[in-house]
Amino acid sequence: MPALAENRRARFDYEIVATYMAGIELKGFEVKAVKSGKMGIAGTFVVPQENELYLLNADIPPYQPNNTPEGYDQKRSRRLLLNKKEINEIKAKIKGDRLTIVPIKVYTKRGFIKIEIALVRGKKKYDKRDTIKKRDTKREMDRSLRKN
Repeated sequence: MPALAENRRARFDYEIVATYMAGIELKGFEVKAVKSGKMGIAGTFVVPQENELYLLNADIPPYQPNNTPEGYDQKRSRRLLLNKKEINEIKAKIKGDRLTIVPIKVYTKRGFIKIEIALVRGKKKYDKRDTIKKRDTKREMDRSLRKN
């Protein structure tokens, strides 16, 4: 499952508590654009509305700009497809634990476009510094092992 779009910044800014796989309700020309790798999910978030979850601020530019319908909004909100049980579970965790829902990556599974969303808790500044320090020490260790 190669990633079509990835939100690498989310892994740095947030502590991931739980992940879920969801489908996305897209139009035909949007599917072609996503499969060609034109989707951007940086700065995107998920919001519960009534008994559904919506992906907000995801950028899907038109696959063929000349054949795109007039008035197409590439940053429109898109409905996420999950079971009622999963939606209720996510909504309960958000209220109780003060968590946020952030998309992590978009990929294909058996021809369908799926999005991995995560319940996240914001990291403090010292946690981010600690993450950077661990990454740098790991990189240095790998370099020294390759030299020998």
